[in-house]
Amino acid sequence: MNPNVLTVPATTDRFETVVGDERIVIPVIEENLRVDKKIVEGGGFRIIKSVVTEEATAEASTVHEAATVERVAVNRLLEVGEELPKSRRDGDTLIIPIFEEVIVTEKRMRLTEELHVLISRTETLTPQTTTIRRESVRIEPIGVTE
Repeated sequence: MNPNVLTVPATTDRFETVVGDERIVIPVIEENLRVDKKIVEGGGFRIIKSVVTEEATAEASTVHEAATVERVAVNRLLEVGEELPKSRRDGDTLIIPIFEEVIVTEKRMRLTEELHVLISRTETLTPQTTTIRRESVRIEPIGVTE
């Protein structure tokens, strides 16, 4: 029997008739049906969330720069009114002029040397290990009834 259907007791009426000398009573039965609904919890789900950790290695580049200094003798007197040479770059080389004052019959600047600084660059891949996290979800049915 379906639990959502409720059968109500029958109501009874009579049908009476006379046939000859005999009285005949025929019961007339009528069934009534009433349907009720109710909410029944039949089950659900359990959600289980957890954090999973794992080791991960990523390569990161590191840069190492080194400088070598080479002294280049110039020994050139500057002309009167000549502008002092400034530091400059020639490719990867930084050139820094070095001056001294010297006494000649007149005072002038003499370029004594230049420092040539060569910058070399080395890049290496360095593995870095770290812990990364991700979430995992599992869904389980509970108490399901049919």
